[in-house]
Amino acid sequence: MSPENRPGPIIHLSTSHSESLQERLREATPSDVRSMPPTTHEDDLEAVSDGRDESRAKDESDAEPSVPVGIVLELESPERVRTALERLSGAWLDAPTVVAPPTGSEALAAAALRGDADEYAPLDGDGDPVERILDAIRPPRGTADEAASAHESDGEPTAANGAGPAVGASTAPVERQPSTESTGEYHRILANELPDEAFVIAADGTYLEAKVRPDAADLYTTTADELPGKTLMEVFPDDDAEELQACIDRTLRTGDIQSIEYAAKTTDGRRRYEGRVVPIDEPIDGRKAVVWLARDITERIQRERELRSRRDELETLNRISAVVGRVIDTLVEAPSREAIEREVCDQLVESELYCGAWITERTGEGTLAFRTGAGDVDAHLDCANELEEGHECLVQQAVETGEIQTETKIPTSDSIPEPLRAAARADGVRSAIAAPISHNDSVYGVLTVLAGREDAFGESERSGFGLLGETIGFTIMAVKNRQLLFSDTVVELEFRIDGGDTFSFDLSERYDCTVSLEWAGTTTDGRTVQYVTIDGLDGETVLEEADAHPSIENCRLIHDGCESCTVEMRLAKSGVRTLANHGATFREVTVDDGVGTCLIEVSQDANVREIAKALTVIYENTELVARREIDRPVRTAAQRRDRVFDQLTDRQLTTLRLAYYSGFFEWPRESTGEEIAEAMDVSPPTMHQHLRKGMKAVLEEFFEAGGGPELN
Repeated sequence: MSPENRPGPIIHLSTSHSESLQERLREATPSDVRSMPPTTHEDDLEAVSDGRDESRAKDESDAEPSVPVGIVLELESPERVRTALERLSGAWLDAPTVVAPPTGSEALAAAALRGDADEYAPLDGDGDPVERILDAIRPPRGTADEAASAHESDGEPTAANGAGPAVGASTAPVERQPSTESTGEYHRILANELPDEAFVIAADGTYLEAKVRPDAADLYTTTADELPGKTLMEVFPDDDAEELQACIDRTLRTGDIQSIEYAAKTTDGRRRYEGRVVPIDEPIDGRKAVVWLARDITERIQRERELRSRRDELETLNRISAVVGRVIDTLVEAPSREAIEREVCDQLVESELYCGAWITERTGEGTLAFRTGAGDVDAHLDCANELEEGHECLVQQAVETGEIQTETKIPTSDSIPEPLRAAARADGVRSAIAAPISHNDSVYGVLTVLAGREDAFGESERSGFGLLGETIGFTIMAVKNRQLLFSDTVVELEFRIDGGDTFSFDLSERYDCTVSLEWAGTTTDGRTVQYVTIDGLDGETVLEEADAHPSIENCRLIHDGCESCTVEMRLAKSGVRTLANHGATFREVTVDDGVGTCLIEVSQDANVREIAKALTVIYENTELVARREIDRPVRTAAQRRDRVFDQLTDRQLTTLRLAYYSGFFEWPRESTGEEIAEAMDVSPPTMHQHLRKGMKAVLEEFFEAGGGPELN
């Protein structure tokens, strides 16, 4: 007998008050579909099934109730599903129950299984959920007819394979007998919720059933059909099998769903799985068992690992940036080069990001000499100093190229000598970086840093150390200049240069003229600018020669006299700039008849051999001909101001004061030149003449008080 011919209703329990499923069921079957909340009491359930309500006559209350065709639970909460199934079992044990949540999940499927639901048909699942609900409500073919025949012949109700009683059957509770067939159906329900696989495993670890999705089956050497009868010890290594068996034991002991992550060997290598272990309330063939739901989480684990790696890398970079920032902050106030280098090494090691750091400098002979260091890496440092290759080579490459050099996997790298690898293993060193300490193309030394991290010194970290190396170089130069500026006694060095391939030497030899440097500096793009006076040659000829010379990028005529001119030249490289990067102040640079004379001042603690070596790189035939200590007079600010006043006329001083206090030098100007001229009762050209001469006298005192072309 089909459900359409049964007199009982279909009871629809729902909390959403949605009429969608109710209407679809009514359209699919002539049975009465009655909706009610899941909190309904058992007595209310019987009243609904019998069609009674408070308005019915009392004499009709004794009418024999009809059995529901089925019960549909459209619930979203696993707790509500479990509670509703428990109450329903007390009202109609044999009424088929279908759990049909709006959205399926493992938790809802597990609740349906543990509550002995006949079917689990989520509305968002595959196929038509209404058809699956009606299929669960219909008894197997022939069952209804057989039940009706038995009722007519014997007058006694007969259950039909647990699918529900025949028409007119008693509603007295009948104990449902568990069967492997029905339990297997529950397993199928749960397995449909899984993306990968499901197993029924006995308490002793024996596989009873297995279901693996086709896209996952190709990964296994043992098929799902071959698994039943095997044990966990036969499928997994001993340690893994013991861990999985312990999870099964815990599930059966507590009666709660357990979760576990484990690895399994597949044709695609070892993959990670997440297992949900659900206890089965009723024994299967007399054996306690669980449903093992497995999900392949290998890709998820890899994504999480990548995210953690990126997060850790970001945190490390933030810490590195903070360390570099603190180091740079301390460099500003460092009193000496030694203090700078010591502070850098100490702070890098104290950050715990690095296990060792030291600084080497270039000597006049072109070798490297250790200056200072920090960290417990004595074995590695001693070995590196003794070897001609390996880590020392890394530092040498940084000096020669002026670029950062890195080395990773030092303990196992074939490119590194075994003694150095052994020392690295002893000190826990895995990676190294060599950052040149440089400023304006001049390399003062190398900062070498060691790390115990194998993935250290990535691109961002290298950029940070590149900035740190340049900052150290700039600070060292600034300290040298500061020492030279405030020193009462300086060292004067005089160099003789016999010939060179620069423009000044070529011009002097060809035209028998004298070339003198007035001032040299560096532009924002790193090019050298020189202001040069040539005696004995006109400006037009100088421009023609400069335009044809490969070392001159640009030449501009500043002043052109009969037998003398001044030009501005831009050069790609310059010996003047090289010496300035070593803290030298130029007093005189001249080239006459192909021979150059270079007179510079350096601080008393300057490395004269290093300076001479640096100049030799530019001019091959360079000789230090004199080294003199000179006492410089110390002038106070008041004395320097008096010197300026002595060089100014009254008109020039008045013009400067009027221009300064009236806001002529502000931007935008608060007073114009015409307004200042009117206040002085002179013409604007006269005012500008006094102003320019006055400013020239001030600037001469500031820039040329020492009597030479000081390079800043």
